[in-house]
Amino acid sequence: MATICGVEEAGRGPVIGPMVMCGVLIDEGDEDKLRSIGAKDSKLLTPRTREALFGQITKMVRRYKFIVIPPSEIDHALLDETLNLNWLEADKSAEIINELKPDKAILDCPSNNERAYAAYVRKKLEDPGIELVAEHKADVLYPVVSAASVIAKVIRDRQIENIKKEIGVNFGSGYPADEITARFLRENWDKYPGIFRKTWSSYKAVAMQKDQKKLGEF
Repeated sequence: MATICGVEEAGRGPVIGPMVMCGVLIDEGDEDKLRSIGAKDSKLLTPRTREALFGQITKMVRRYKFIVIPPSEIDHALLDETLNLNWLEADKSAEIINELKPDKAILDCPSNNERAYAAYVRKKLEDPGIELVAEHKADVLYPVVSAASVIAKVIRDRQIENIKKEIGVNFGSGYPADEITARFLRENWDKYPGIFRKTWSSYKAVAMQKDQKKLGEF
């Protein structure tokens, strides 16, 4: 039976913490099983439901692989003239597909140009015979991508909780629009350099403001 791999990310937007990419490999006939347990876009599920689904999905699928991409690697990609966040995601997607070796891979496409994104990923694949689909909203349309979305989100959330325990501070969700995160960023932007994405406009705005204030004190 043919195998399908769904690939999705969690944590593209936060100023704090990693982005997580995940790929899930199933037999083609098992999509209905994923539907039946309620696998859907992780953003539509509560944290408790995601945690419960995580256990069910990981037992049900043939294999899964995730990659944790730290803030430093994200910053490096954004500072590189040949890379950006989409191409970084594409590189990691190809890495996941090459390891899981599906007959067909479905990607939730972050780029406006689905064809160009798919062509970029295809160049990185070891097996040119893999059928490749890159679509917007694939995490909503395909249960196997929804399953990858759930696993990626749960792992990302666990990473965030680990960071909070390590530094002993609750900084909220890590998203710039979160008031708790925004306040933490203003007060701690230079205290925990490893957890912030320094190329984010929200981080740069705080760093610039603080630097100007320091210059004004001289």
